Amino acid sequence: MNVTKLMVVALAGWINQQQEDVIDYLREEVRVLKELHGKKRLRFSDEQRRRLARKAKRIGFGRLREIVGLVTPQTLLGWHRKLIAKKYDSSGKRGKVGRPPTKDELRDLVIRMAEENRGWGYTRIRGAMANLGHEIGRGTIAEILMQAGMEPAPERGKRGTWAEFLGTHWEVLGATDFFTVELWKWGGLVRYHVLFVIRLSSREVHIAGIVPEPDGRWMKQIGRNLTDCVDGFLCGCRYLIHDRATLFTKEFLMILEGAGVKSVRLPPRSPNLNAFAERFVRTIKEECLDRMILIGEGSLRRAVDQFCEHYHRERNHQGLENKIIKPEFGSAGRFEGEVQCRERLGGLLRYYHRNAA
Repeated sequence: MNVTKLMVVALAGWINQQQEDVIDYLREEVRVLKELHGKKRLRFSDEQRRRLARKAKRIGFGRLREIVGLVTPQTLLGWHRKLIAKKYDSSGKRGKVGRPPTKDELRDLVIRMAEENRGWGYTRIRGAMANLGHEIGRGTIAEILMQAGMEPAPERGKRGTWAEFLGTHWEVLGATDFFTVELWKWGGLVRYHVLFVIRLSSREVHIAGIVPEPDGRWMKQIGRNLTDCVDGFLCGCRYLIHDRATLFTKEFLMILEGAGVKSVRLPPRSPNLNAFAERFVRTIKEECLDRMILIGEGSLRRAVDQFCEHYHRERNHQGLENKIIKPEFGSAGRFEGEVQCRERLGGLLRYYHRNAA
């Protein structure tokens, strides 16, 4: 028995010495790794922290102080305590406090209704939402609009946009403006003024007058012509958009008002608010007048008349889904027959069409 005990003790001592050698080697390896890593702080992932904490718990605090090299025993035990706290943390299973947030699609729908209907209040929007199967409180609607920076209905309704005005009165809106053209006469270059009126819904244009020096008297006659009850171009219009040019005199505007046409005077320096008229001026100049040398008033009138015919009957308009304002009867959409080209102003303006078979 003594020999057996002696062998067991010798074997245990040998195993213990082997373990000490392994530990010494691992300590030295850790020191080498720390020397290679420098003084930078080591960054462990959550999985690495969990693994080290589990191993450290089995060893004990006293033994850890002897063998740990990368992190302190306090850090390892701290990680272990966090693992225990996390195991019994039930905060993720608790119900959320308060009402659930409003869905994004409902918020977008409320804002859309308020934007498209400036006179609708919270109750009216709530009713419209109920029509679509959405039950939403009045206070929730008020909060959504407040967060979107939108005012209540009374204030929101007072601040209509220019686009809303145009959309509401589209069929009864006209616009007018002047543009100038330089032409040659015996005395040299003379500047002529061209006054035109355009219907916004159809883009139809009427040349109201061409004169070198317009004045109030001339404008009064133009007003009578435009509002003539038989063939006046403004018959059926209720609003006329124009800038603050002094030629739009008080007498001219009174003639329009007497015929039921209300003046819409634009703010100073705001050509974008009369965009359709500005677009026509750019079109007639770029496609016609700027490409010609005009000699005498007759050549200007002929060029403007020919362009207007082309503009109404032969030119496609992108703002009208690429259609012609007044296509000739039977000429549009014909796919058979010989292709013909109609030229105006010596080929400056061209129109391609098919003759009837």
